[in-house]
Amino acid sequence: MNNKLFTFLDPLLGYIDNGRFFREPFRWLYVIFAVLNLLFPIFILAKVIEMDFFKYAEGKLILAFILLFIILCAGAWGSYLLWMNRKNKLKEAIREENEFVAIPVVSHLTQTMGEWLGLYIGVIGTLCSVIVAIFAADGIGHMLPIPSGMFFLMPIYGFLIVVFARLLAELYRALAVIANNTKKLAKAGTKAESQLEDIEDIEEI
Repeated sequence: MNNKLFTFLDPLLGYIDNGRFFREPFRWLYVIFAVLNLLFPIFILAKVIEMDFFKYAEGKLILAFILLFIILCAGAWGSYLLWMNRKNKLKEAIREENEFVAIPVVSHLTQTMGEWLGLYIGVIGTLCSVIVAIFAADGIGHMLPIPSGMFFLMPIYGFLIVVFARLLAELYRALAVIANNTKKLAKAGTKAESQLEDIEDIEEI
């Protein structure tokens, strides 16, 4: 009776310690981000229809929006695949024998966020900016926060975001690896000392 009273939290604590407490919610978070990316073009289309854009806009503006919508759909699908791919690899970031489990998850999220943002700015942002600059800089530019004259800088911005996000993620990951290896070495040293003491005790007998 007393044992159950004092140990009923052990399964929950074990769930936290082995990393599943951090990994599983983050996997669902990745799924949510993936689904939101798929819904983003639909949200934009609904807003444009609500503004009666197709009723009052000129032909070239409608063509520009159609091209923008196609690019956004492609970006949404690419982002969905990115988040789902990283969700499947998140399990590899945490091993049950590791002592430090939160750092790898945060590192993985940082890397994935950087890749996603770099994709949108470097690829989708560049293409949308070109379309706006060519077809409808004045008529449709206010609907999307894309500077039409900065498209040549966007690939650089996207690349730098991916690089620095990966750098930050690898620093987090390296910190976790060093901490886990130090912990393992400390345990191995303690075990070796215990074995030496046992051997000495046997020799004395």
